[in-house]
Amino acid sequence: MREHDEIVKDIKSILEEKVAPSVAAHNGIIGFIDFAMDTGVATLKLSGSCSGCAMSKITLQRGVEQTLKHYIPEVKSIVGRDDEEAAGQGYEPYIPKDKEPDWKKFVR
Repeated sequence: MREHDEIVKDIKSILEEKVAPSVAAHNGIIGFIDFAMDTGVATLKLSGSCSGCAMSKITLQRGVEQTLKHYIPEVKSIVGRDDEEAAGQGYEPYIPKDKEPDWKKFVR
């Protein structure tokens, strides 16, 4: 069985080499937060335009999770967390979860 530090190093490497170029094309960033050895769950941080994006769940499940599971068999699933500082950086969810959208932004 591999050590926790080795698995974390591999997760970070795969995120940087395989995931980052794809999400960066959409001004997004997916970073590492934690890996739980007992459950095999990797917790990832969604930043930039990924934070609050309606498509981020699909990206995580169909893209990132499959990629990590392929290269790192210890990863059983992933959990995404939105970057709490994203709004301060100018990124907001497409449709805020806790308030009515600013419909004026959508009217042309």
